[in-house]
Amino acid sequence: MSAAEEELEQTGPARVSLLFSPAGREFRVPPDVSVFDAASWNGIAIDSTCGGHGTCRKCKVQLTAGTSPVTPSDERAFTPEELAGGWRLACLVRTVTDLEITVPPLVTRPKAATVGVGRQVILRPGVQKRYLELTEPTLADQRTDLVRVLDAIDDLEPTPDLHVLRRLPTVLREADYKVTAVVVDETLIDVEAGDTTGRRFAIAYDLGTTTVVATLLDLGTGTPVAVSSVLNQQQPYGGDVISRISATMMDPEAAGRLRELAHATLRDLAQEVCLEGGVAPEEVYQVALAGNATMTALVLGVDPEPLGVAPFVMSTAGWPPVPAAELGLTLHPGARATLFPALGAYVGGDVVAGMLASGMDRDSRVRLFIDVGTNCEIALADGERIVATAAPAGPAFEGGSIRCGMRAAEGAVEVVRLTPDGQAEDAVALEVIGDVEPRGLCGSGLVDAVAELVRVRLMDASGRFVTEEAAAEIAPALADRLSTVGLERVFVLHRPAPDARPEDGVYLSQRDVRELQFAKAAISTGWSLLLEELGLAEGDVQQVLLAGSFGSYLSASSAVRIGLVPKLPVLRVVSAGNVAGEGAKMVLLSSRERAGADALLEEVRYVELSDRPDFNDAFVERLPFPV
Repeated sequence: MSAAEEELEQTGPARVSLLFSPAGREFRVPPDVSVFDAASWNGIAIDSTCGGHGTCRKCKVQLTAGTSPVTPSDERAFTPEELAGGWRLACLVRTVTDLEITVPPLVTRPKAATVGVGRQVILRPGVQKRYLELTEPTLADQRTDLVRVLDAIDDLEPTPDLHVLRRLPTVLREADYKVTAVVVDETLIDVEAGDTTGRRFAIAYDLGTTTVVATLLDLGTGTPVAVSSVLNQQQPYGGDVISRISATMMDPEAAGRLRELAHATLRDLAQEVCLEGGVAPEEVYQVALAGNATMTALVLGVDPEPLGVAPFVMSTAGWPPVPAAELGLTLHPGARATLFPALGAYVGGDVVAGMLASGMDRDSRVRLFIDVGTNCEIALADGERIVATAAPAGPAFEGGSIRCGMRAAEGAVEVVRLTPDGQAEDAVALEVIGDVEPRGLCGSGLVDAVAELVRVRLMDASGRFVTEEAAAEIAPALADRLSTVGLERVFVLHRPAPDARPEDGVYLSQRDVRELQFAKAAISTGWSLLLEELGLAEGDVQQVLLAGSFGSYLSASSAVRIGLVPKLPVLRVVSAGNVAGEGAKMVLLSSRERAGADALLEEVRYVELSDRPDFNDAFVERLPFPV
């Protein structure tokens, strides 16, 4: 609770009671705050991609006791029947009277890529173990316990930390001087009883704005032991980094809460992978974390505000190794964490990790790297030079700002195929995550739907649906799916029943198409300007790498058709998967690769798009779909 809230509790009006179901938790909160904020303060997760600002219409809750006025945004988000049943947007409900609120379960495990394109590395981890059988001290040999250990390690010259010095006298004597020295980089972090050389582990994290992936690695063999992914618990503060930076600017205590949520996410994943892999947390000696600049700042407790306002300055490009405890992790007491450096405020460590894994600095081909997301990072290499930039794509690819949009979770339409001829009942083929009744449209399904509508000519190059008359002539089997919701034209992808209203099913609206156009125009403007920087044309690109979870499930042909990537043969467009996670694994398996990540800072030139006078003109040119 903030100081302002505490003051209001002491001097202000009587507080309001909120009972949340199915959690069964009741809170008393200050009057006239939003239900969304009240829930966030008290650890109740409500879905949102805008951070409670009333724009994404994802924070749907049902008032089962008490009422709240219907707002215009509520009317756009719900049917009249749903409004009558108490459904409201949590960010627009003010705490005027006592309320009982049912919160739909938040999907905490969206579909995510856990592996990606990587390179083979020579196994040289920073964690080393040496089994030692020491001679016991005598009056003739009064060397200290530490010197006795260090003298026996003939190939390393580590410096001890305090933890090992505290344990050393007891462990040596209880183990009859048969122990294993544990060294991380240049530090002796422990001396363990007996021979434990076969047990050394590390965890690689991809700390995404939406999804976080953890991989437990066996450093002896270089193989993954367990992997798990989960929704970033910071999600109630918004689906993009700007929303989370804004939260810290408006509420002095938000930064602390965001840090705690990031720590809880990392800690929960560590427990999961250790349990699955049969590894004790104390056997994990090293961690690597790849995240964008904002996520890295928040998890370390660094003020992110300068990242969100011009001139977008980072506190530092590179980070020193830190104790894993600084990330909220309870592993070996001496465990160290390596964090990837960033190229700029919006081209962060996750992109550096992806470039390392994909070998952008080791290939003579012209390669384009695109990490598609709310903030899209782009890199271009021609074999000698590498340039990188960031493009503000917005939340469309995460399902944000899309009328029927949702994350890539059970019930989300992820693939769309249209057949303009033949029978109407076979004209639309959908693939749904979980093979269940469609509930919404995720990013890959959105791109597919638009690409297919352009292909069958039910949508023109400007992104506008054709008229009903033209549709009946062009694609008779699909024409009846063009309809309206309110005053907006839509294309119905799924009806729960043959006579169901369009708004009761899953549909694509004209505004959804515009959201996708803005996103793809921002991205294509980014890579087109990078091509200009290196004096290259679209046809010079020999490979496109689509990185991240969204890039893993995006259809290459659909990406080409809407102009998201250069117009190339689809075989040149490769789904690179979770390359950030692969880069994090690599630096744990090889100290040499860690140095390679740092070297990328010197090799890559960052290009700031917002500083270019031709950006707006290029953006407008990229809005239409290629024909």
